[in-house]
Amino acid sequence: MRTGIIPAWAVFLLLAPLAAGGTLAGEGLFVKPATERVELSGYTRSGTTVVLVPEVTGRVLKVNYQEGDTIGEAPVVEIDTTFVDFSIEATQKSLKKLDAAISRVTASMAYLEKEYARMEKLHKNEQATEVNRDAAEHSFRQAVLEREALMADREALAVTLKELAERKKRHKIQAPQGYVLVGRHVEPGELAAPGNPVARVGDYQELVVPLSVSSAEYKALKAFPKVFEARLEGAPVKARVHWVNPEFNEQTRKLAVELALTDYAGERRGGLKFSLALNITGEGLAVPAAAVLNQYENPKVRTKAGETVPVIVTGGTDGWISVAPNPKIGAGTELLPADAPETPASGQAGKAAP
Repeated sequence: MRTGIIPAWAVFLLLAPLAAGGTLAGEGLFVKPATERVELSGYTRSGTTVVLVPEVTGRVLKVNYQEGDTIGEAPVVEIDTTFVDFSIEATQKSLKKLDAAISRVTASMAYLEKEYARMEKLHKNEQATEVNRDAAEHSFRQAVLEREALMADREALAVTLKELAERKKRHKIQAPQGYVLVGRHVEPGELAAPGNPVARVGDYQELVVPLSVSSAEYKALKAFPKVFEARLEGAPVKARVHWVNPEFNEQTRKLAVELALTDYAGERRGGLKFSLALNITGEGLAVPAAAVLNQYENPKVRTKAGETVPVIVTGGTDGWISVAPNPKIGAGTELLPADAPETPASGQAGKAAP
């Protein structure tokens, strides 16, 4: 007895009519473009990552969090404020001195104004000379100008004090509450300087998955609803498209896409494996399994016009057979069921020429 190995696609063809359950009267069998099932996979990361960089120079006094800690009200890093405190103290003393000078000039100005008014009255009554009146007016005007100059100096010092207070505030490097410290780059006693990162924090309240997709995969992704089903570490999860970078990578020939998990209550960390199944348009055609004749391991289909067309099977799933491109059939071609009686015309068409 002769034995041999049956190809996997042949086994599928043998079982396909059973899986398809036959063809109901009035239903047509049509060819459609072949689809390929692919799986996009990636790993979670934080929705936002922030690098903390100081704006001032100074010695680090405290780092209030360890890596993995959630940020609270306390600043991430505290820098020594000794020198800015000295500047604030000196500015406050200068302001106090200016306030005293302004008070003194204000009092003198009030006196000189009265003196000028008195001399003006005496001059009108011809009891004081014009020289005396002009001297009193000059002294009063000079006091007014001196007070205005002192007030301008005080306003400038007040601005300097605000600037110093703001600079002191920046000696405490803050991060948004709820973020997680993922990088600690300085320790107490080290020198912090502008441009040198001191820490890195991430927002793990929202998990995202960066992906690179082909044009066909992106087209299939766009067909999904706003929120769609995917899998995370093998468990069902919901996701949505976070953003799409329209710039095309000519080296990989792909687009950068980022997905965000929604309504997710599980573990929040990076490195969780994410997978998303897509059906993309592939090469070739897909024909209903119920329309494929598998005689003598030579699969073929019959068109509604009665023509028998040999096909090359490349795969199959869910009641459909994937076949190589064929010039005699195309998307939309109607086929006869495999169990339909063979007409004389179709039988002749299926015979090979002598």
